[in-house]
Amino acid sequence: MAPPSAAAERGLVLWLHGSAETGEQSRAQVAPYFSAVPAIGLSFPTAPIACYGDEVITAWFVIPGVPITATTVRDEKAVLKAVEHVHEMINKEVAGGTSPTNIFVCGLSQGGALAIASVLLYPQALGGCVVFSGSIPLSKSFAEKVSPEARKTLVLWFHGMADGLVLFEAGHAGCAFLQELGMTCEFKAYPDLGHSLVDEELQYFRQWILERLGISQGTEV
Repeated sequence: MAPPSAAAERGLVLWLHGSAETGEQSRAQVAPYFSAVPAIGLSFPTAPIACYGDEVITAWFVIPGVPITATTVRDEKAVLKAVEHVHEMINKEVAGGTSPTNIFVCGLSQGGALAIASVLLYPQALGGCVVFSGSIPLSKSFAEKVSPEARKTLVLWFHGMADGLVLFEAGHAGCAFLQELGMTCEFKAYPDLGHSLVDEELQYFRQWILERLGISQGTEV
């Protein structure tokens, strides 16, 4: 565990992968964008292994049928259990001295859905949340459980308009819901992008994180 003085000065990107993926796969794709920024720590946990019918995959919570739309219903009990797991990871970093305002919870697909759910239900404001091709996995009834502090967390949301797994409408509705809560959500739409990560998104993501932390770097990796 880093000394409190050192940890307080560093930023942390906590990345949650999509279903059927692993933290190491995400690390290979995302970590190079921060290789020249030693002040930012990176964490890529892997979800538990779960069985869905005859399929054994990694997943943070039960996977609903696809495509996921703006009205898809999730198993919210399973989502909340996964949120508790993420909160434990955040709390461990905070206990080690990292300022909550320097912690960024990010994710792709199901990981993005878990990231935004975890930020909404965390009792403190965090540095930010970045959602790639995700959706909000909770009903609007959870709005009353979002604390005033949590509403201060900034959100950056990427979504491809050609996404066939998590439809664009789901991402757009998610950002609109956050704005209804009074939160700041920057929405980046990509007309030809499907359900994947591309360099243009990751370059912007990197620069957004650096700006939030007050780190001056070039815009290209």
